[in-house]
Amino acid sequence: MIKIDLTGQNVFVTGGGSGIGKGIADLFLEAGAAVAVADVAFEQKAERKSGRLVHLKLDVTDKKDVNQAVKTAADLLGAPINVVVNSAGISTMDYAVDIKEEDWDRVMDVNAKGTFLVSQAVARQMNEHGIEGRIINIASQAGKNGYRCMGNYCSSKHAVLGFTKVMAVELAHQQILVNAICPGIVETSMKHRERIDGAKLRTMTPEQIYQEDCSQVPLGRTALPSDVANVALFLASPLSSYMTGQAINVTGGMTMN
Repeated sequence: MIKIDLTGQNVFVTGGGSGIGKGIADLFLEAGAAVAVADVAFEQKAERKSGRLVHLKLDVTDKKDVNQAVKTAADLLGAPINVVVNSAGISTMDYAVDIKEEDWDRVMDVNAKGTFLVSQAVARQMNEHGIEGRIINIASQAGKNGYRCMGNYCSSKHAVLGFTKVMAVELAHQQILVNAICPGIVETSMKHRERIDGAKLRTMTPEQIYQEDCSQVPLGRTALPSDVANVALFLASPLSSYMTGQAINVTGGMTMN
């Protein structure tokens, strides 16, 4: 029987306090990894939760904060980072002609700039220590498509996919594999808030939005964070050793390109 065992691997997960990021952090812990979970919502700058779990308060848009968090994670875990998962992300909703500049900037800062800053800091640490690591970016099917009322979010995820491909090419010589996961509609608190906001913009109810969501998925249901976490675990494992620069859909068939 094949079993994915990440014992001895140090993993850094941004946005790991909730949603997809939490699902990934929990599964990696179950697989034996030591995990540094970084989230802007945490109260303490650094807190050891158990022998293999550390919480770090992190604003992914702040370069100084990112560099320090990556160093602190390695120090607390006792060795450099082997795997980073960029899962921190936010969204706002409005029609393209009505998007506020501050909303555009904030979404791009967290989703695109945050992925850039964290990936850069971890890649430098990997290079310094000669680690053949993994960088896993949580993008979205919105990085391949366009969705009404989500112009800034779609743009930010297109940027994540572009940066994933560039890093994959540049880091391949050191066997640092860089891939992205493109989730579809995932049941998280962010998605639930999006249904409320989208319903107001489109003169619908959140329940109608949910039914519309399900109707677009060939498998007939929306995703759970665990559906995305399973693919992240695969990408962190030796089973994906010949994959880099890929954008893997986890959409129940909603997106097939």
